[in-house]
Amino acid sequence: MEELKESAGMTLSGREDDRLSGPTDKSLPEREDVEQLLDKLAEGCELTEQEWKFLIAGSYDRNLLYARADEVRRKHYGTDVYIRGLIEITSYCRNDCFYCGIRCSNTKAKRYRLSEKEILACCDNGYQLGFRTFVLQGGEDAFFTTERVAQIVTAVKEKYPDCAVTLSLGERERAVYEAWYQAGADRYLLRHETASKEHYEKIHPQELRYEHRIQCLQDLKQIGYQTGCGFMVGSPYQSTEALLADMQFLRKFQPHMVGIGPFIPHHDTPFGEWAQGSLTQTLTMVALTRLLLPGTLLPATTALGTIHPKGRELGLRAGANVVMPNLSPAAVRSQYSLYDKKACTGDEAAEGLESLKWRVKAAGYQVVTDRGDSRLGQ
Repeated sequence: MEELKESAGMTLSGREDDRLSGPTDKSLPEREDVEQLLDKLAEGCELTEQEWKFLIAGSYDRNLLYARADEVRRKHYGTDVYIRGLIEITSYCRNDCFYCGIRCSNTKAKRYRLSEKEILACCDNGYQLGFRTFVLQGGEDAFFTTERVAQIVTAVKEKYPDCAVTLSLGERERAVYEAWYQAGADRYLLRHETASKEHYEKIHPQELRYEHRIQCLQDLKQIGYQTGCGFMVGSPYQSTEALLADMQFLRKFQPHMVGIGPFIPHHDTPFGEWAQGSLTQTLTMVALTRLLLPGTLLPATTALGTIHPKGRELGLRAGANVVMPNLSPAAVRSQYSLYDKKACTGDEAAEGLESLKWRVKAAGYQVVTDRGDSRLGQ
């Protein structure tokens, strides 16, 4: 525990490579002023743009923010940490997002698809390990038709009725989402990536429309899914104003889950030479999201674990309460390469679950065997 505190103290309070932070003059705001603003956010009051920008920029002792976020997560979720079994079912994708390693134009990417039998085998393994949520994630692959995915979802739910099935298969038409919901899918993850239309258009090809992404999220929530969105921190062309737009979108949309991770470049993409996102800025956005949405589910993302050896612990200390170890077959994990050096072995893999539990416990929390549904609004 002392080792974690020391590590967190160095990382959480530092200014690091924070490209989005404001002036770092020596006269930081008074502690009482910062605490009052954090209380205002935690109590559900609407902040002004100036107040949001101040909190996002981080020209104050951020440990005040992390401590407040941890207090709020403990109020709503105690020390429980929910585990999700991540099954990456396909590395094929029809889209050509500028930041993604499995973009369709990347001819160097290794492609694979899991069969229904392989997916069910992953679930079998996960259930024995204690997972009660399975996340089926993949690119927008035409092979996985409406009927094929519905059949897989039904098979999982019939075998494990006490488990939740989360889908993360990109943008689809409303009728497709409805079919999968009727088949038994409980949740759907679709990162909005950025709530700034201008920023969205700079990191996506012209055929991918911001308006359609937002419409998909609205459809999912209306259908009845526990709906998750999310965004990258430190992505190319991102500004403080773009992050402000993300927070304003979250406040309005009220998602059940929010995935927030640092941008990490992939060498075979147009953004391969860009610097990765800041750990400190990512933790700041996680903590602000916890205060904004006290009952939402917040993962300590794989990307956090990729850029820092204690990334997951630091995420938990900043208000996160979900981790997603990889349940995919070991032979294909490295082929689902969204970004460089993606962590998919050791404690980031299902086989390392016991070690992960120990690390979570050392950080002051506990991994539980539970579906881990959202408590948004409670």
